[in-house]
This record gives sequence, structure tokens and C-alpha cells, in this order.
Amino acid sequence: MSSFTFIHAADLHLDSPLAGLETYPDAPVEQIRGATRRALDNLVDLSIMEQAAFVLLAGDIFDGPWKDFHTALFFAQRMGRLREAGIRVFLVTGNHDAASTIGRNFSPPENVRILSKNRPEQVHLPDLEVSICGQSYSRREIHADLAAEFPLAHPHTFSIGLLHTALTGRPGHEPYAPTSVDVLTSKGYAYWALGHVHQREIVSQEPWIVFPGAIQGRHIREQGPKGCTVVRVQEGRVDDVQHRDLDVLRWHTARADVNGCESQEQLWTAVRQALEVAQDAGEGRPVALRLEFVGQTRMHTWLHDQKQQAVEECRTRAAGLGDVWVEKVRIMTEPEMYSTRDIDPDSPVHGLLQTIEEICRSHSCTDQIPELEEMLSRLPLEVRSGPEAFDLSNQEVMEQIQEEVKDLLLSRLLRQGGDSC
Repeated sequence: MSSFTFIHAADLHLDSPLAGLETYPDAPVEQIRGATRRALDNLVDLSIMEQAAFVLLAGDIFDGPWKDFHTALFFAQRMGRLREAGIRVFLVTGNHDAASTIGRNFSPPENVRILSKNRPEQVHLPDLEVSICGQSYSRREIHADLAAEFPLAHPHTFSIGLLHTALTGRPGHEPYAPTSVDVLTSKGYAYWALGHVHQREIVSQEPWIVFPGAIQGRHIREQGPKGCTVVRVQEGRVDDVQHRDLDVLRWHTARADVNGCESQEQLWTAVRQALEVAQDAGEGRPVALRLEFVGQTRMHTWLHDQKQQAVEECRTRAAGLGDVWVEKVRIMTEPEMYSTRDIDPDSPVHGLLQTIEEICRSHSCTDQIPELEEMLSRLPLEVRSGPEAFDLSNQEVMEQIQEEVKDLLLSRLLRQGGDSC
């Protein structure tokens, strides 16, 4: 049987904005907006360098309906480069670029094959003894098990399944086109090229079931290296599966450990160390980071009282490193006296602190403060903006709000009630 190399990528989200930085003064807006395009350029360059026989794109090539035709034109031009190199492209659409949202005017170059949205479509490549089967989304939300309808592997060929799916579910991703490893395995395919989950994951090696992850992180929840998968086949069997980075800007959470810090100078030393770690994580790329102050420190109250000053100082110090931008600063420190165990049980502060801790341990504080959503809605738009800002249905966001409110109240209570502690 044949030996060849192919590239598996997914979730390009071409021209999707990178959330969290564009409202940042002095942020490199054009660099941010062009990140997904440059990641696609990297994918094309890699495919040509590897002399790939074909490229598989497992859905969400586009982020949604085009604002104008330039997005489609850019994609077609890059696929044209692959055509000139003799590289074929097979793709399925996903929930973001489902047939119902893309429009009907897109005519890709002749080397690009968009597989059917109506039923599983099988394509045979006799020159490579390869069979590729996939199905596009006909609409944004697909709740049926599309993989269940895929035909069995074609005899005497290297069979590949191409699908945009959440499998049995993955945190942070809608459970579209749900299926199971058992269903995929039953088809007898050698490799399942999946998309939809933005974090790289090798689900199985017998057979190979792979999420390559997104090619470019788009916000703070998509941290770390992003790219595609290079698959080498020798005599009809998978010989090597490797991740290759394609991202041009990397997201990172940096933790400034300020435990025991007693002065601003010590705070900034901890910040510098955290920023340098984040810069190293970028591996030469620009880095967008969320900076978290953690630890028990006498500077806890100062950080809360002077948060804006602290944020500006952090951003200034990040800018001094070069291509490093602070997306958000979170104050997660603790005062030296933090829990009820450290405070006189007869103190009024002790009772207030107990109440605060009980509220924070509860599932949600919205029941105790029903006006919270209305209060938050009155904040300025720039304060409420962002991929997760004040989404009261998001448990992580609610816990963050609770922690920040608790820390702010504690800093006041412990400062004003210190004589009674």
C-alpha cells in the first residue's frame, strides 16, 4: 500500500476577532485582527514544506456569516497556493460555518472538495489507496449522531473519517453531532480527523481519533500552543502523528506570587518574574496574558484600593518586555488575617466574615442579591465587554465576582475593624 503525509487541521475561525485585547489602549489592533489569517498562512506553508498529499479541514473554517467577501477571497487565494503545489483539500463545515450561515456564493478552487451536508460522502483517491468519508453541517445545531450513518471502511484502503463533533461532550463546547469512541471504532477507519474541540487531544490510537485543536487561540480560555496535526502513513499504516504549532499570538495566565510581600517594590519584583515566565511561554511569539496576584500579603488592601494604578503599572512593565500585553489583572491575594480562625470570635468582624464566607460557598449569590443582574447591566459597555464578562449563567464568572467582592469587603473590614480583632 502507499506511503504519504497528510495534514489535519480544524477550527480556523478565519477573521474571528481575538476577544479581550482590542479595547486595550496601545494594543496592536491590526496584528490581533490578522492573527487567524497569518495562522492559515502558516498552515499552507507547512503543507507545502511537508509535501502533503492532501489537507483535511474538520469544520469551522469560517467564524460565521461573512461581513464582506474578503474573508472568502483570502481563503480561496490560500487554497490556490495549495493547488499550485498539487495539494488537494477536503473539508466539512461545522456549527459556525454551517451551510445555512455561509451563503451559497462561495466557489472554492478546484482542488478543494466540500463534502455533502445531506449525507455522509465518501471520496476515493485511487493513486494513494485512500478513502475519505465526511459530512458537513446543514445547519448550526446538529444533535444527531452523524458518525452512526458513516459507511464501513472501504476494503483495501486507508480509510479516514472527517467530522465536526463534540464526541460524548467536552467542557466549553456545545454537544453537537454527539457520538462515541465505540461508534467511531466500529466503522473500521484507520484515522478519525475531528474538529470542534479547540484543545488538542489524542482520544485514541487504536484507531487514531484526534482533535488537532484550533490553529490560533482567540481569547484567554484558549491558552497554550495551537496548530495542526501532521500524519505520516507508511505502507497503509499510521507511522507518526505530530503536533505542529501554527499560532502567531499566544494566550497565557501568569501568576505573580506575592506571598509575604510588604512593599510595592517587592510586588513589582514578583510581577516581573511572572511576566518573564509568560514571555518564555510565547516561544518567540507575542503574548496576551491574564495576570493574577496570589498569596497572603500585607499589600492586599493596597492592591484593592489602588487596583487601577496596579493595572497600569503591570501593563507598563509588560510593554517594557516587548510584545507582551496584559488582557486583565485579577487580585486574588489574601490579607494576613483572612479566615475566621484568625479573628477573635467575639469580634463583630468575625460574624460579618462568617456571613461572607457562607455566601461564597453557596452555589450562587444571585438568589441573595436578586438586583445583581440589573446593577451590572448599568455598567459602561467597555466594563461589561469581553468573552465572559458578567455572564451570570457562567459559574466560573460568578465565582470570580464573588471572590473579588469578598476580597474587597475583607480589605475594608480588616482595616477598619482591626482594633476589634
